[in-house]
Amino acid sequence: MAITKKSSQRQGFKTGEYIVYPAHGVGQITEIEEQEIAGMALELFVIYFDKDKMTLRVPTAKIESVGMRKLSDAAVVKKALETVRGRARVKRTMWSRRAQEYEAKINSGDLISISEVVRDLYRSDSQPEQSYSERQLYEAAIDRMARELAAVNKVSETEAIQLVEKNLQSNASRRPKASDENQEEEAAA
Repeated sequence: MAITKKSSQRQGFKTGEYIVYPAHGVGQITEIEEQEIAGMALELFVIYFDKDKMTLRVPTAKIESVGMRKLSDAAVVKKALETVRGRARVKRTMWSRRAQEYEAKINSGDLISISEVVRDLYRSDSQPEQSYSERQLYEAAIDRMARELAAVNKVSETEAIQLVEKNLQSNASRRPKASDENQEEEAAA
């Protein structure tokens, strides 16, 4: 397996750039390399995820199919923060089904979808405590959201989490409203 260094840019992505990989969150492209695997030359993005201390190699040809994307722009970040200030929308379905939907939104890599999970699972001090699985999903969602906000705004993750929590608390009087989502679905049909 031979490794050779390649240029610093491919398909609009360049070394040193932060990206979002849906299954793992925010990572940084450390290099673009070419490896020979089973007699075939394969060009790879080498992506480092600091939070997980993990390096991932993604074939440049596969970036679209895996959903790798550039960081969100300021307008998307603003919309995500507006989303967390909104009213929680909790469907009246079994928890296992909702948990699957939340997990899918978190792993979609879409900042707005992730902010919806944060909004829906947030509990203020005056609200009933979350179950273990709700807390796990909430933590995963706020972590993903904060990592992207931190990279976009060039602040620490702690500052990004504080920003998200401040926006969540700005509408702490809200209560989950199960009918909201049902009305939206009927309107869309």
